[in-house]
Amino acid sequence: MTKRPFVPWPDKRLRTAAAPVSEITDEIRAIWDDMIDTMEAMPGVGLAAPQIGVMMRLAVVDASDERGKAIRMANPEILHASVEFRDHDEASPNLPGVHATISRPRAVTVTYIDHLGMKVRKDLVGLWATSVQHQIDHLNGRMYFDRLSKVKRDMLLRKARKRV
Repeated sequence: MTKRPFVPWPDKRLRTAAAPVSEITDEIRAIWDDMIDTMEAMPGVGLAAPQIGVMMRLAVVDASDERGKAIRMANPEILHASVEFRDHDEASPNLPGVHATISRPRAVTVTYIDHLGMKVRKDLVGLWATSVQHQIDHLNGRMYFDRLSKVKRDMLLRKARKRV
């Protein structure tokens, strides 16, 4: 298991949709293990494979208080999202030093393939739901700041450039 480096913004891989995973192999499981190590080292509550340059629809999420409860997901999709929204301060290690409050559905029902190759349907609430939505955005070539107004997004990116 290894901590992997992050792809720096504005690398085009962060704007590219990741490829679906056809089957769960030992290689996929090893990538998930590296992703969990990388997420824990941040520390963070989720990570999508494109963030570390792996262009596959893989994500890990662990919003537990005690840690060590990471959900490994291949090809995650949101089936249903609540009408109630929740604000959360989001950031990305791909664009360090900046963050923004993003409003997302408070709860989601997600489907994915787990580490055993089984199709799973799971209801997630709160930070778990926020994180899985954030990771799916990454898998679709979107960043959290794409959910901001143009003015707020431009201000955030200007601030990030000044930090470099």
